[in-house]
Amino acid sequence: MNYYRVLTTLGVMLSSVSSAYATPHDDTYIAGYAAGVLKQNLKLDTRTLTVKNGVIFLPVGSVASADEGKVVQMLSEIPGVNAVKIADASNPAFATTSDEEAARPPNDQNLSQNGTAVLPNGLLPRGHLFKPLIADPRWAHFSVAYRNYQSNNFDGRNIASVSFGETIPFYRTNIGNSLAQIETGIQGGVFSDFNLGAPSADLLNTDFIASLYSSVRAGQFSAFGRVYHQSSHLGDEFLLRMENTKFQRVNLSYEGADLKLSYELPYGVRIYGGGGGIFHKEPSNLKTWSAQSGIEFRSPWRIDFASMRPIAAVDIKNFEENNWSTDVSARAGVEFEQLQVLSRKLQLMAEYYNGFTPSGQFYKSKVEYLGLGLHYHF
Repeated sequence: MNYYRVLTTLGVMLSSVSSAYATPHDDTYIAGYAAGVLKQNLKLDTRTLTVKNGVIFLPVGSVASADEGKVVQMLSEIPGVNAVKIADASNPAFATTSDEEAARPPNDQNLSQNGTAVLPNGLLPRGHLFKPLIADPRWAHFSVAYRNYQSNNFDGRNIASVSFGETIPFYRTNIGNSLAQIETGIQGGVFSDFNLGAPSADLLNTDFIASLYSSVRAGQFSAFGRVYHQSSHLGDEFLLRMENTKFQRVNLSYEGADLKLSYELPYGVRIYGGGGGIFHKEPSNLKTWSAQSGIEFRSPWRIDFASMRPIAAVDIKNFEENNWSTDVSARAGVEFEQLQVLSRKLQLMAEYYNGFTPSGQFYKSKVEYLGLGLHYHF
């Protein structure tokens, strides 16, 4: 079956990429390079500079506040640097006894922990300023999930859902001489549902989403805005089964814009909220506005024997089209830190959903399901 062949091919691709990026950068080389840059350009004392796993650590106060942005920008341009962190000297990242944990390269999961972290600038940079939304059913990433629907409002009760997509930053830079950063790029995803109860595991619905986005981060605050296109399509096998029924296909396609604001609290808690609207829509009677909010928990504590961390999130959406009723998506599970590709991590999560389905062609159907999924954010 083509569905399983796609998943196998994806696994091979992930393994290949993982091998290509397995070699760590030389911290000694980076430390010497950084020391030379700071001494030559700013006449700074570099004895407090520390490098671990490609992350440069500078104690708070070692650089004048007015020069912080300039210093971080210089250091982040050094080849092999994953990020620059400015933290209190008592931070565990400066201890020599906890290298593995404290010097873990900042990525979308721990970007702002252990002090202020600034990611590399320039073209096609690593990481993201705005973290992925864990429980958002339409956040672009790679995933596969089994979902058991609690009612017959969808076509079948046993559904396999897969997604392919990513957020790709094209360019990132600092805002003036500050530590705040801004990036721009593209985000795209494909989301498909398969009826496992049908004779050939029929493809039911596929949503295509493509967007141009810009995001900004200043300390614990981040924002993500985009202009996007979405279109939804039914599977051929499903249409053939439904040709003698009263099922009405909808030519669903629209463009929209939205904005999300996020703030990271202590102990791995994050809150976010925002809203948006659609335009150039088909059918033309689709209502315009929507709102989104949520809360996430990424545990700062690791389960050492399995190298994993607990994670949990609740995402809430309200659409004018559905009279502002509440769609709830909740996910909880663990994140495996040893299974990494390009500093992204594999997540295993149980999930629950109650509300109008995000699957475009069925957008007027209210559903409830329980599921289990694997999620991977490049």
